[in-house]
Amino acid sequence: MKTFDPQAMYSEWMSQLGSQAPWQDWVQPVKAMAEMPVSDVLKDIGAKIDPAALARLQNEYMQEFGRLWQDFALSKLPELNDKRFSATDWHNHAMHSYSAASYLLNARFLMAIAEAVEAPQKIKQKISFAVQQMIDAMSPANFLVTNPEAQSKLIESKGESLARGISQMLADMQKGRISQTDESAFEVGKNVATTVGKVVFENRLFQLIQYTPLTKTVHQRPLLMIPPCINKYYILDLQPENSLVRYAVEQGHTVFLVSWANPDESMSEVTWDDYIEDGAIKAFEVVRAISKQEKVNAFGFCVGGTIISTALAVLAARGVHPASSLTLLTTLLDFSDTGVLDVFVDEVQVALREQSIGRKGIMPGRDLASTFSSLRANDLVWSYVQSNYLKGEAPPPFDLLYWNADSTNLPGPMFCWYLRNTYLENKLRQTSELTVAGNQVSLGTIDAPVFVYGSREDHIVPWKAAFASLNILNPEHKERNMFVLGASGHIAGVINPPAKKKRSYWFNPVATESADAWFSGAVEHQGSWWPVWSEFLAKHGGKMVKAPVKPGNAEYTEIEAAPGRYVKVRAN
Repeated sequence: MKTFDPQAMYSEWMSQLGSQAPWQDWVQPVKAMAEMPVSDVLKDIGAKIDPAALARLQNEYMQEFGRLWQDFALSKLPELNDKRFSATDWHNHAMHSYSAASYLLNARFLMAIAEAVEAPQKIKQKISFAVQQMIDAMSPANFLVTNPEAQSKLIESKGESLARGISQMLADMQKGRISQTDESAFEVGKNVATTVGKVVFENRLFQLIQYTPLTKTVHQRPLLMIPPCINKYYILDLQPENSLVRYAVEQGHTVFLVSWANPDESMSEVTWDDYIEDGAIKAFEVVRAISKQEKVNAFGFCVGGTIISTALAVLAARGVHPASSLTLLTTLLDFSDTGVLDVFVDEVQVALREQSIGRKGIMPGRDLASTFSSLRANDLVWSYVQSNYLKGEAPPPFDLLYWNADSTNLPGPMFCWYLRNTYLENKLRQTSELTVAGNQVSLGTIDAPVFVYGSREDHIVPWKAAFASLNILNPEHKERNMFVLGASGHIAGVINPPAKKKRSYWFNPVATESADAWFSGAVEHQGSWWPVWSEFLAKHGGKMVKAPVKPGNAEYTEIEAAPGRYVKVRAN
């Protein structure tokens, strides 16, 4: 899995900061591509392009390029329909307007060529991704000599903006990542991860938090929440007004939550089986013992959903069915469509990871964070290069981006098993194809009503891939499954509290085989999908009983106050 190297990126970008040569090369007419052996280059990577299609694209490009410069000669400013060039500085200066317009024209041409390439889907996706990365990096907004906003700031501040920008860049180089928010404004347990509770169990993999009730009565069956192990759990408990954990407690649920450990070298040999057996299955055991309930409402988010589903399938093979219901948020069980992440996973890249950390080692959290940032480079990389470094602006405080920077490591053996058996070979969805924790896994044997949520603009778990879980779970009783589609992306779509009255969601109560058929019959509703999920949980939560007075029980006693120690450990 190739990832961004922040320090290498900074060094390369810094070397070009005051030079116009790279930009001059970029804005040269792409006519030269007609003389390049494009077909030979593509042939080397198993792709080709129809010469007639290439000639048509080149001709269209030259016509548009000619019109652009004809307008320039007539002092007719071009339209710039791109948010990167929305500031008035781009429209008040002809040269800057035309450098932006030339960039956008070249970008459209290069992407058109990438889309015209004839190749297997995986190769074509990689070509498009690589071309898009180059296009994003070469925006004139990324360089001082071609960014009029940064130049205006430089003049107005008498050089102080650039001095601040360089200072902030050097500080980020020390951290090995770009600062996206004012990290000094937040502290875990102080103003994020603040829902009151107690840690009632811990082992080397996780701490289990039991949250303090906020209602006099609670549903008889508790709710066990398993977040992804790729980031800290408190994406589900940012601040009181946008905490999904607090919302569930307010709805009368006794909530237990897994807070994963941030692995170091002592966990370098931990496997996927360990995460299932000593992680999710152990959590079920403790929650059932404390609540004295045979069944609990089970919840998994992203990779946490994959983990909890695997655990339930393992338990089903052992004749145990502990879930009263199963909630899966932006979760992949069928890895046929993994979206843009697919460009990072192939046999060569997975084999390299297996050779380096497959038996023992750590997958650094910073590498994973850089990979995810590269998926939306304009928003998560270059916009901060422009604001933090070129303009010398300090990023404002934002709880979600603070969480995003608080990355976690992963044990190498666990990570490599996950890559090969899910992303690469898609074995989890196949009946009895995998053996986990000593048992053959068949997701269709999970015996519980299922609530599946997908986000419409999710680039990590495409919503149709999330929907595909409904064709695996409850295969003989599809009426037990329900799907809700939310607006926005992987995180913003999930963290959408009702009080904000933002966004919308789509719902169709009729079970369908395909995502397209489901959507064609779905109705859009304004606001948050959380109340729909709350109704689902209530149906499977059992009768209302008096809220517990104390956390834990005689065997599992209070260890420390939430959020606990594990969530505060930061990756190196």
